[in-house]
Amino acid sequence: MSDNPAVPRPPGRQPAIRVTMRPKDTNAFGSVFGGVILSLIDEAAFVEAVRQSPRRYVTVAMNKVVFERPVQVGDIVTLWAEALAIGRTSLRIRVTVSSRSIRTNEDVTVTTAEVTMVAVDENGRSVPIGAG
Repeated sequence: MSDNPAVPRPPGRQPAIRVTMRPKDTNAFGSVFGGVILSLIDEAAFVEAVRQSPRRYVTVAMNKVVFERPVQVGDIVTLWAEALAIGRTSLRIRVTVSSRSIRTNEDVTVTTAEVTMVAVDENGRSVPIGAG
């Protein structure tokens, strides 16, 4: 953890999450449900928040998410997360989602989102990120 919680640690060199999309993630036409991608974005943001400062976090906001390309069953989805700003109790995290087709081996950017997470205690009250 950084000595100053207001200064984000540099982006990680590893993806926050990498997963292969399975039939359970898709509609009848083989496209992955947007909600599955949104859930992965939330998880990737949490991974980055904990990397910045190990605490309990909740998601309070996710900016407009525009799906630029569909994700198909079998595609390998990679989520990269980077802390953009760290405040007293919250973090703003950018998550970039890319997909690699197993059919064409092409990598495409699916979407980018900014997620705001807040550090909370056991009772759900916000707490300073750098505290205990």
